[in-house]
Amino acid sequence: MIRVAVVGGAGYIGGELIRLVLHHPHLELAAATSSSLAGRRLDSPHPNLRGRTDLAFVAAEEVGHCDVLMLATPHRTTMTAMTTYLPRADVLVDLSADFRLRDPERYAQYYGVPHAAAELIDTFVPGLPESHRKELRDADRITVPGCMATAAILALHPLAAAGLIDGPVQVDARTGSSGSGFAAGSANLHAERSGALRLFAPLSHRHEAEIAQSIGTAVRMTATGVEAVRGVQVVCHAPLGEGVDEPLVRATFRNAYADEPFVRVVAERRGAHRLPDPKILAGSNYCDVGFAVDSARRTAVVVGALDNLVKGGAGNAVQCLNVRFGWPERTGLEFAGLHPV
Repeated sequence: MIRVAVVGGAGYIGGELIRLVLHHPHLELAAATSSSLAGRRLDSPHPNLRGRTDLAFVAAEEVGHCDVLMLATPHRTTMTAMTTYLPRADVLVDLSADFRLRDPERYAQYYGVPHAAAELIDTFVPGLPESHRKELRDADRITVPGCMATAAILALHPLAAAGLIDGPVQVDARTGSSGSGFAAGSANLHAERSGALRLFAPLSHRHEAEIAQSIGTAVRMTATGVEAVRGVQVVCHAPLGEGVDEPLVRATFRNAYADEPFVRVVAERRGAHRLPDPKILAGSNYCDVGFAVDSARRTAVVVGALDNLVKGGAGNAVQCLNVRFGWPERTGLEFAGLHPV
């Protein structure tokens, strides 16, 4: 068994990491940390885990060496503590944003502070199996992309890799309230969030830098909070090259994802579920991608949807571990989602 410790286990992503590790046949949860809940049972903030574990949270400094350390810790602070985390595990998986961007100047631009450990950035492998599977097989330091970035990258990468995009892409993202985290503040109280369509990032959402870095095309991004708890949907407007039509786009997606265990192409011409919808993906590690093509205007509307806490976070991290240790990628991630919800 591979012994795993989760740092920052009291939040929503931390709770999903704990849940997935507990249900994984090759992983053993050695510890979960919380600075505010040390000594309290894991099922205190995560009631879905009642009867699944008797462990209690510990302080971060109490965690000894383990096989895998998974960091569900805040942006901007993770990088300052990275040198203390690295000696504690053979494999480290970081779910913060601090090592996603390869250019420290871009990090400073989007996160508002200088990077505190720029010399470590290139030691991390991007944690997206669909595009970095080969590197992940030997990776000891993994940085998992953001939830909206993951949906947009998986939606756009096949077209970008095939050279079918001709110009900047506009990404319009929608996200549920859990994307704001466990301690999101008064703006995310039910009285404020219920019924709202809050455009909280009208310009330059920080995930646009991750998307542009991955697909090699300029990206502009907006983000809106919607009345849902889980789920991300991105609607990407991509200009197409001369002669690109719907059959070519469809073939490109089918070829790119034919053998991927967790990406499904959903682009039907009729029915209630013609294009990706995050509602039916809650709890699953799937990302559904779809498209509609206007050949006359040389544009495609490309849609991606996922559960922000699973394929957009904890599930993707576990999928990376499956790749890293040579297990089938579906191991521990078989849940298909629910319908209706």
